[in-house]
Amino acid sequence: MAAREGEAGAGKTPGAVTDRTQERAREDEQFVPVIVKRTDESRRHPDDTLERAVKEGREQLNRRAGSLLLSAVAAGMILGFTALPVGVVVTAMAPLHSALLTRIGAALVYPLGFVICILSGAQLFTEHTATAVYPVLDRKASFGQLLRLWVIVVAGNLIGAAVIASLLAAVEPISAAREGYTIVGRHLVSPATLPLLFSSILAGWLMAQGAWLVISTASTAAQMLSLYAVTFVIGIGGLHHSVAGAVELMTALWVSEEFTIPAAAGSIAVMLLGNLAGGSTLVAILNYAHIRKTQTLGNSARHP
Repeated sequence: MAAREGEAGAGKTPGAVTDRTQERAREDEQFVPVIVKRTDESRRHPDDTLERAVKEGREQLNRRAGSLLLSAVAAGMILGFTALPVGVVVTAMAPLHSALLTRIGAALVYPLGFVICILSGAQLFTEHTATAVYPVLDRKASFGQLLRLWVIVVAGNLIGAAVIASLLAAVEPISAAREGYTIVGRHLVSPATLPLLFSSILAGWLMAQGAWLVISTASTAAQMLSLYAVTFVIGIGGLHHSVAGAVELMTALWVSEEFTIPAAAGSIAVMLLGNLAGGSTLVAILNYAHIRKTQTLGNSARHP
């Protein structure tokens, strides 16, 4: 029993004793472990979710560079299965000349690549990179480790995006999605810098929230629904995700002479910055603050 209590408290920072920490200890004393596990899997307490996020974040930060890079390349390539169906749907709906119907159709298929990517465990910027912020906030990892992760994952995602974009362009005679790629590419390069930045902040915020929902739910069906919901909102709102946008822009570069490398690179850079601000920092800080700090202060007030 003492070993279980030690395990429950292991890895916590001094003073970070919450009501949920004490509740877990009481559960270990009062209930059969398998019953506690099944209860936790039905609905995770926010404090348990934070502990899980910190643990998963540390695992990502401690991975070897080669492993991170290969996983990130895979994630960038998998998001081709967002760009492909969106390009096909937009092409098919172009003759209708209805911006609303086109946006709804694209939003319905936009989540597909994200669901496949995240459930496969591949390293995607705004998802795993958001989770990695929690151990830094909890003082269990350094900012240098976080910066290393960001650089490797972004580089890998962009390499994967370039590879899958060339493949999508190669099969364009079969997919017949050239017009759709071109229309989506215009959507990515046409906004001014400030609106593009704010759009990317919102997209990053939603993706990081999706990562939190995946950690907080045990059911695969619930995780898939959560991911579909947040990415559908990104799609229906026309918001900008850096990696998916990179795949779409690189594909547009391959199939159309309308786009230039400097314009595409500038848009991708702004999207990366906005996603980083909205996802990897803002959501993590808000979640950490309202769970860890609030509950710690509340516990101190009740137990002076």
